[in-house]
Amino acid sequence: MKQKQLKLALALAFLGAGLSAQAAGTRAEVIHWWTSGGESAAIKEMANAYKAAGGEWVDSAVAGGEQARAAAINRIVGGNPPAAAQFNTSQQFHDVIAEGLLNNVDDVATKEGWDKILPAPILNAIKVKGHYYAAPVNIHMPAWFWYSKAAFAKAGIKAEPKTPDEFFAALDKLKAAGVTPLALGGQGWQEKITFDAWLAHAGGADLYMKIYRDRDVATVNSAAFKKVLSDFKRLHNYVDAGSPGRNWNDATAMLISGKGGVQIMGDWAKGEFAAAKQTAGKEFGCFAGFGPRSPYIIAGDVFVFPKTDKADIVKAQKLLATVMTSPTTQVAFNNKKGSIPIRTDVNLGELDICAKQGVEIMKDKSRQIPNPEMLTSPDMVGALQDAVSKFWNTNQSVEDAQKAFASALKG
Repeated sequence: MKQKQLKLALALAFLGAGLSAQAAGTRAEVIHWWTSGGESAAIKEMANAYKAAGGEWVDSAVAGGEQARAAAINRIVGGNPPAAAQFNTSQQFHDVIAEGLLNNVDDVATKEGWDKILPAPILNAIKVKGHYYAAPVNIHMPAWFWYSKAAFAKAGIKAEPKTPDEFFAALDKLKAAGVTPLALGGQGWQEKITFDAWLAHAGGADLYMKIYRDRDVATVNSAAFKKVLSDFKRLHNYVDAGSPGRNWNDATAMLISGKGGVQIMGDWAKGEFAAAKQTAGKEFGCFAGFGPRSPYIIAGDVFVFPKTDKADIVKAQKLLATVMTSPTTQVAFNNKKGSIPIRTDVNLGELDICAKQGVEIMKDKSRQIPNPEMLTSPDMVGALQDAVSKFWNTNQSVEDAQKAFASALKG
């Protein structure tokens, strides 16, 4: 739902719609989009923890992030909100905050010391004008490189690539070995993730921030950004004919079967490997970028709590926020989800080698950069995604892609 449409809907809601009551007690309907195998296993951990705390979890899964967010917003403005709804750690829910349609969870945040345990990019996304309007449940890094150990062995690749040139050399070896080098789901958001990963890892944090935070036109027109675009398009030579329209988890399945070599995807992909009984470091490998100084893009998921003055629903919302962010739930959920916990005071011994690598990188704040959705509005994110997809899927020149990017950044 575009921002202008959302604002209109919210305005109409204020004029006529009231918030309906839900069942008594700590019954909580939760809207989310976690429907793949690994995701379903993860959300069950959260639901079970809520039930163990005395709550009644009512699961409302809607396939697809955009569809789930639209369903939640429609429910909120229509006067029949759920107790909680999933959004990304971003600006996606800030218009809803601005219109006064979310409850804050300040009590929980203060009790749990969120100001001390959360990274700055996450705090900046959930804390608005001094109030906490969302419970963060994980830290995702959307720009990991995953690879099939069997495919790398077949292609004779001895070590993980440490530079963009080494990465292209590895893709060439995979192609020569009859393996699909780059397993990509050809959907707009996946193409954008691949581009953002390449911008951060090959272009560097400074270039990334000048583009997304500063929206600097001179940087868009620079030789450095032109090279990022050129090399990004070069990656198209390594995808298969079945890429267009493929779901992300189906691309991960290509690595699981050894038919695909590498996938550039968020760490939620680990949930699919786990569901297939594969172990990090054994059947598949992971690296978070090129070299020890590569930036670590911070993303993730949160749950927001629609406005209501019903004491039982407010009680349920606070219990949800408490349970979702508790140390025990954080470990159980994130082990299944593939992400890392938002907390630093959890037992890291239960995490896999990829998660441990992520936690270790997160200790260096200089490597932390916000994901683009934390820096740009939903409308701008959509315009940038359209620009990336057009460049990826057509014969558009690099120069025209630079112009399209500059136009999208103007908002």
